[in-house]
Amino acid sequence: MPATREELFARLAALGIATETVEHEAVFTVAESARLERDLAGGHTKNLFLKDAKGRLFLVVAESHTPVDLKSLHKKIGAARLSFGKPELLMDVLGVPAGSVTALALINDDQKRVSVVVDERLMGYERINCHPLVNTATTSLARDDLLRFMRATGHDPLVVAIDGPGETG
Repeated sequence: MPATREELFARLAALGIATETVEHEAVFTVAESARLERDLAGGHTKNLFLKDAKGRLFLVVAESHTPVDLKSLHKKIGAARLSFGKPELLMDVLGVPAGSVTALALINDDQKRVSVVVDERLMGYERINCHPLVNTATTSLARDDLLRFMRATGHDPLVVAIDGPGETG
């Protein structure tokens, strides 16, 4: 069973991670969340659940306005050609439906099937805003706490310049 929102908040509290959560109407796209960005300080995320041609899974956590080019991203993260993961696979692995993809869903990947890629641009913000497993709320937490949460779930994030040049070594 995927973690509930309450279980997520309990896990964050157990890690000593302070959060602030704002309830709002459901948002499915960056465009729909534009009003929230005006009201909530910090970096806002867009999250992509991807699968490469070899079957490896990736969660890309990007700053909401970072352009993500799947045709070049695979080279930067050492993957084969990338495409979007199917909604059924997303639910199976991260326990959230399409439209609610979030870095906080890593709590549900107990088999460590997903590799996490974080946008370097997002790391420029002291606070990061993520959905708390549902797209009807936004939770703000410190950047370093988000990285600590990821590591506590067994996921060591790869930080890359998603919209910049270059490849991983």
